[in-house]
Amino acid sequence: MGRLLAMFGIAILTIAATPVLVPEVSQDRISIKGDFNGAQLLLFGAITYPPGTRNTDQADIVVVLKGPVKSIVVREKQQIAGIWVNAASSEFRSAPGFYAIASSKPIDEIVDGKTADIYELGLHHLQLSPAGAIDSRELDRFVDGLVDLNARGNLFKNLPNSVKITDSVLYQARINLPASVPVGDYTAETFLVIDGRVEAAEVKEITIEKTGMGRFITNLAQNYGFLYGLIAVLISVFLGWSAGYLFRKM
Repeated sequence: MGRLLAMFGIAILTIAATPVLVPEVSQDRISIKGDFNGAQLLLFGAITYPPGTRNTDQADIVVVLKGPVKSIVVREKQQIAGIWVNAASSEFRSAPGFYAIASSKPIDEIVDGKTADIYELGLHHLQLSPAGAIDSRELDRFVDGLVDLNARGNLFKNLPNSVKITDSVLYQARINLPASVPVGDYTAETFLVIDGRVEAAEVKEITIEKTGMGRFITNLAQNYGFLYGLIAVLISVFLGWSAGYLFRKM
């Protein structure tokens, strides 16, 4: 019994001796309207150290904003007789539509490759699960293609040296969201790394949603596909008839 109490006491002291992250975000809900052309998200917070311990200048902060997670098919294009056609493809069961990583230093200077893989720290450390069996070289090729495609579309971002830490306590990072940012649920993960080890991690949830007419059209297309298609056809017929009528009057 005495040994059990001693072990429990040691565990409490160990937990108490660990720094704690207190993260916050400037907006936990972002609305996309018709004139939406992007937004900037501020992720900030503080590192609280246990009483009796000194702040360390060896602390690094990594912030990862990602979401919404969904299945995606990556197709390879191939030119045949001067025409680009779909060739090989690979489906991933869970891939983020947006991924941005901001850090106080380049990731490879903060953690080793194994730690980066565990916490998915970096564009090339994302754990993308293929839907079926695939050769490892083929998998790497499609993962690289997905990362490159989204990076060129400003949906995957690597932002080293973009987290500012003040007095080893306060930190902040700014991440720009493009106009094409997908709607859905996001997570903002903050990691405190000291001497290459993740000492603390916290998560904040963020929602990006369409409002107004854009939301109505999106809901109609997703939940009432037949009705949405019928309305689209009727509008096309009406516009075609109107154009023909106006030309006959001219």
